[in-house]
Amino acid sequence: MRGPAITPSLPGRPELPTRGERFDELVLDTVRDIDTRWQERLGLVEYAVEDTPQLPDDWTGETVPLASLVRGHGTTPTKLVVFRRPIEHRCETRADLEAMVLTVLVEQVGELLGIDPEDVDPRYTRDD
Repeated sequence: MRGPAITPSLPGRPELPTRGERFDELVLDTVRDIDTRWQERLGLVEYAVEDTPQLPDDWTGETVPLASLVRGHGTTPTKLVVFRRPIEHRCETRADLEAMVLTVLVEQVGELLGIDPEDVDPRYTRDD
C-alpha cells in the first residue's frame, strides 16, 4: 500500500505533526515550566530550536553541542538555543527525549542563573 495513511484536511499540509513540530512542543512545555518558576531572576530570555548547530570547518570538538547560550546585555535578550538533531540522535525512546530536553534546558538555565541544576527543577537528576 502506498500513500498517506491519513488524508490531510488541508492540501499540502500533513495531518499529523512532524517530528520537528513534536520536538518544538516538548521544548515549549519544558520552557514554560522553568520560565514560570524563574521569570523574575531570568529576565528577558528568547528560547529557540534549531535543527543543528553551525560549526566552523575547523571544529575539533569531540562532541556536537546540544544547546547554545548567549547572554544578553541591557535591552538585548539572552538567547538559549536547543539543537534538535543532536539531542534526538542520543535518545532511543520518547521518555529518553523528554529527559534529555529537561536536562539540557535545566543545565543551561542553571548556568545562566549561577545556581545548581538541581535547584532549577526538582525533576532534574544528575547522571554521574
